[in-house]
Amino acid sequence: MLPTENRLRRREDFATAVRRGRRAGRPCLVVHLHSDATDPHAPGESAPPTRAGFVVSKAVGGAVVRNQVKRRLRHLVRERLTKLPPGSLVVVRALPGAGDADHAQLARDLDAALQRLLGGGTR
Repeated sequence: MLPTENRLRRREDFATAVRRGRRAGRPCLVVHLHSDATDPHAPGESAPPTRAGFVVSKAVGGAVVRNQVKRRLRHLVRERLTKLPPGSLVVVRALPGAGDADHAQLARDLDAALQRLLGGGTR
């Protein structure tokens, strides 16, 4: 489970990450990363936390499958939050193949997408 301060909840934040951020696609998912975000709602002068949100449509599968995919993605992103720049907005959009993918495949796709977005991968 993602801590409360790391959850992306507002529609505007999702839109900012998707429209202004960079995108990397993999067979099971697409990751949008907006890294120069500042959080106007964060109190004080501390660095804003990295926040992540998830989009899993009905094309992925039924409600049980969608929730399972969301739980897996939340767990995977939680382990990788420290690799992302502070204040980043991350949106992970599951593609229809994510419903059939196992945990390891989702992890490989997420790692490859994040590596590409953070400058470590080639196109």
